[in-house]
Amino acid sequence: MNTAPPLAALKPLFATAWHDAGARTDGTALCEALLAAYAELQRHYHSTQHLAECLQGFEAVRHLAQQPAEVALALWFHDAVYDVQRHDNEAQSAAWARQALTSAGAQPDVAERVYELVMATQHTSAPAAGDAALLVDIDLSILGTDAQRFAQYEQQIRNEYAFVPEDVFRSKRKEVLLSFANRPRIYGTEHFYAALEARARANLARAVGSPRRPSDSTAPHGLR
Repeated sequence: MNTAPPLAALKPLFATAWHDAGARTDGTALCEALLAAYAELQRHYHSTQHLAECLQGFEAVRHLAQQPAEVALALWFHDAVYDVQRHDNEAQSAAWARQALTSAGAQPDVAERVYELVMATQHTSAPAAGDAALLVDIDLSILGTDAQRFAQYEQQIRNEYAFVPEDVFRSKRKEVLLSFANRPRIYGTEHFYAALEARARANLARAVGSPRRPSDSTAPHGLR
């Protein structure tokens, strides 16, 4: 099973990204607020574990980013607001990122790019290229993790939707997983395609059976 870095190791990563993005405050209080958000009790998958795994994954591919600080901050914010009863979590998270950067004196174009990166994690379509594609691949790297972590991930998603009846959950969850399995490519970047595509398809096949592969598919909102 993948092991994420301890929370204490995450704070310097935030400080570096915050500074490199041009923010003029130290960001300490904001970092604490973000960590508190990811530690909310209703979270099981979209938690500090997921944040840490994403940041750990990014550090390994930082050299592929056009604007590394912006990608890092987008990862910090991408699930900052998470309520399974809402359908605007990404929009709320993106707005928080943009507001925080703007208030800290970052350039408007930086704040806007981070906003757009966070919005890309809605997974309604595959990003064309660049930092958005890299960010989305990092977010979806859980699909290509080892079998033990993937099983844990599936249980964590079920726990987040514990209020949903089992038959409804199974149907909707299968729909979400098939939306990824049916894509011509799950991962947009060559790095993640080479590293994780085959294992992601094996995980998805075990979860839902062997899916068809049409020319395009997008992920329905929720249960992901």
